[in-house]
Amino acid sequence: MRLSLSPAVLLLLLSIPTLGGCAGDPKPEPGDDGGDGADGADGVDGADGADGTDTDDTGAPPTEWAAVGQAPLGAFMSVHGRAADDVYVVGANDGLGGGQIWRYDGAAWARLPNTDPNDLWWVHAMADGTTFAVGAGGTILRDEGAGFVRMRTPGIAQDTLYGVWGAAPDDVWAVGGFAGRWGFLWHFDGTAWSAVPLPDDMPVTAEGELPGLFKVWGTAADDVWAVGTHGTALHYDGAAWSVVPTGTEELLFTVHAAGDQVLIVGPATVLEGGVDGLVNVTPTGAGILQGACVDGDGTAIVTGQSGTVWSRAPGADWELDLNATGLSPESLHAAWIDPEGGRWAAGGGVLSGGLLDGVVQYRGPRAVAALVPGTLPAPTDPVCPTADIDPGGFDASMARRWNELILDTIRRDIPRPGVHARNLHHLSLAMWDAWATFDELADPVLSTERLVIADEADRRAAQETAIAYAAYTLLKHRYASQVGGPTSVACYDASMEAMGFDPTREDVDGDDPVAVGNRIGRLIIDHYADDGANEAANYADITGWAPLNPPLVVDRPGVEVDDPNEWQILNLAAAETQNGIVLDSGLQGYIGSNWGLVEPWALDERVSDYLYIDPGTHPVVEDPEMAEWVLDVLRKHSKLDPTLPETIDISPGAYGNNPLGTNDGAGHPVNGVTGEPYAPNVVKLGDFARVLAEFWADGPKSETPPGHWNTLANFATDLHADAGDELRVGGDGPALDRLAWDVSMYLSLNGALHDAAVVAWGIKREFLGPRPITLIRWMGQQGQRSNSSLPSYHPDGLLLEDGVVEVITEESAAPGERHHHLRWFIGEIAVRSWRGEPGDRANETTGVVWMRAKEWFPYQRRTFVSPAFPGFTSGHSTFSRAAAETLTLLFGSPWFNGGMATYDANANAYLIFEDGPSESIQLQWGTFQDAADQAGQSRLWGGIHIWPDDSHGRQTGYQVGHLAFEHALPYYEGTARVE
Repeated sequence: MRLSLSPAVLLLLLSIPTLGGCAGDPKPEPGDDGGDGADGADGVDGADGADGTDTDDTGAPPTEWAAVGQAPLGAFMSVHGRAADDVYVVGANDGLGGGQIWRYDGAAWARLPNTDPNDLWWVHAMADGTTFAVGAGGTILRDEGAGFVRMRTPGIAQDTLYGVWGAAPDDVWAVGGFAGRWGFLWHFDGTAWSAVPLPDDMPVTAEGELPGLFKVWGTAADDVWAVGTHGTALHYDGAAWSVVPTGTEELLFTVHAAGDQVLIVGPATVLEGGVDGLVNVTPTGAGILQGACVDGDGTAIVTGQSGTVWSRAPGADWELDLNATGLSPESLHAAWIDPEGGRWAAGGGVLSGGLLDGVVQYRGPRAVAALVPGTLPAPTDPVCPTADIDPGGFDASMARRWNELILDTIRRDIPRPGVHARNLHHLSLAMWDAWATFDELADPVLSTERLVIADEADRRAAQETAIAYAAYTLLKHRYASQVGGPTSVACYDASMEAMGFDPTREDVDGDDPVAVGNRIGRLIIDHYADDGANEAANYADITGWAPLNPPLVVDRPGVEVDDPNEWQILNLAAAETQNGIVLDSGLQGYIGSNWGLVEPWALDERVSDYLYIDPGTHPVVEDPEMAEWVLDVLRKHSKLDPTLPETIDISPGAYGNNPLGTNDGAGHPVNGVTGEPYAPNVVKLGDFARVLAEFWADGPKSETPPGHWNTLANFATDLHADAGDELRVGGDGPALDRLAWDVSMYLSLNGALHDAAVVAWGIKREFLGPRPITLIRWMGQQGQRSNSSLPSYHPDGLLLEDGVVEVITEESAAPGERHHHLRWFIGEIAVRSWRGEPGDRANETTGVVWMRAKEWFPYQRRTFVSPAFPGFTSGHSTFSRAAAETLTLLFGSPWFNGGMATYDANANAYLIFEDGPSESIQLQWGTFQDAADQAGQSRLWGGIHIWPDDSHGRQTGYQVGHLAFEHALPYYEGTARVE
């Protein structure tokens, strides 16, 4: 049935502030000045095109479509405008400057500036010049004449806006969803965007999910339509949204309305009608259809797969348009009819998820200029950023300078803690051997050379030269082919020159320090070529590991596991295509599966195939304590909210001083160095929790935990040096100059960190312990285990706790109650937790909300979520405690110099996952162990470990740290070799 509009509605229709045939405006009469409707760009008779050439005197569009734009690097998703010479096209980010926004002014296309990186899915231009563009990452951009600016929205990064339409600049609707589900309606009233409740009778998919919403369009403020998955169609009458039956469960991509026509399309589906009923008018033989536009006089076009266009004149049947463009885009995703009757279509690779190969097509009375996209710049030789050339600086020791260089290298590479711990260890060995070769007392580790230089200055110059060439040879070999490798090698070359060395020298013969350094570098490379890491095959698995569980698709609710006790890889793909495609490209690998087999520094023989230190037990879901461990993570996540009034004193006098493997400490009674009590340091718990989680995150673009502890060791050394304190191994050995101290510190510290990786990753490979994202989702979808008389009881479910884990009930889901937004999921388990990263991380904070347990997400970036290796035992905890014990033994004291080390996190400037902290806070540690414990705790706050992972990691790290230092002592003392 078609819509029947009253004269009042028709009058309102004429005042809609959106021009163009698809907006419902009548076409201008010939000669009318309204938007140059029938006139050419030069203002002469409308029978002329943009270039003044003749067109069909009837004004009818040419019978063929023409390609007016191709963009191989990014698909186009929407086309709309105010007039034939005022057209917008938006699309995917092509790597050349954010989501694409193009404007055609009748003479040429121009790409408009857009710094927002998200793909753009729809554009809507209004008569007063206001234009909205929407897309992934909860993105809504608005241009009021000064350029597109991102608006604050109710959404988060997982939300994708697929459609936008407005009756006026202060009455705008936007719709979207998340991975083809969780549809939402947002409204802009001229001041702010707000979420509008969905109808209570929203359809639910066969999987028990709310459908996603894909497009919104209207003819007036009280006649607005939205469509989406599961055959969903909604109508707004100016007061409320209601569900309109469609007679299909097919996905519906697009809705368009004009006059008395409402047109809805989906895969092989075309519906028209109104609130009283929709009828199927699909053209015979139609494939997947995505774009739709209906003109005020009833002319309609629909577009779709392989560049197909169907058109229908008023009162006529559908006809398949001739495609004379020579192109066959994956799909024409959007269509628009301009006021002159010109027809526009935009699309590209929008079905498979690639979002490439953008196409813009036109059929009409004008000659439209070609849209010429930019191209990626030609590859150039890598250049080291100036700030990354010799980052340690001239005043640092030669060992420190190369330590800073490898830390920068690690930040460029992907986060593989074991690989980087190995390279730090081997660099430390190379620098130690280069230094010890010329020292009168110390023993080299691998080198058998001993060279005597009597003059102290000459000896120091020889040591520095040998260190530089040994480090350069090793690091160039290890990192040249890794991620960021060409830039790192350029930095090595530039740093060598800045240090006064020639990077092209490859001498290996004789006693020249250059040759000595090159020989030692090659010695390290050759000795460890077959150490179990499988370096030759880029550290690929040699253990035969194969996943037992299917991948956990992060963007889908719930979890499927064959064994919840075994870690499962994640599919991290952000399913932002309209049809909810999840790409295999998002699959994690298993980083470090071999690492229990790697040759250690100081460990004894293995006790099993992968274990040097047997943790004794490992956590499984059958443990009586497992439910409490999982609840502890959820409790912590309920506190990740800067609006929470709860505070905590994080001074060393109140926080820390834990017995090994526990969190039972209550701080230090006094500063162990000054003897004075610590001043209180009271901060908001929500800020502390988030800063703690991010300070120790050590994920992508970080130096990873082994590198982080190198930065802390350098910091601790600088504190001593700045205070004028002498540096002595063990606190009572001979006073060492800075170079001697640095090579000594790196030898035992990085030996400990390397062995920590061997121990922790061996335990991971042996037990394959699950991560919290699996445990929480799996237990949550089972139900609750607290009370068998309550709904959703299951012995494997989550523990209930008011304000943290609750059952969704009719009462809790009633209007105004805490679970109202979850009212379709009565009986399921809800957790109060962090929403996920915001779309604008620099300026927005998401806070905590009630969500279904089966959708729980850790406090991490969407592109990371959880590490690509098993949970038990915690690498952070093992690395950190091993380093803390080694530094304690090196300095001869567990205390930082002065009894306290600090780190400042400034308000609204520090956090990366979201804006914050809301107030400046200072992390404080009295001892190395306090810092190590916080590193382990941070992984619980971050949601990627449970307590046994942390506790056991601290205990094994303690052993590793002591073994590493004890193994280094004979080399320091010159007693490691028997001549």
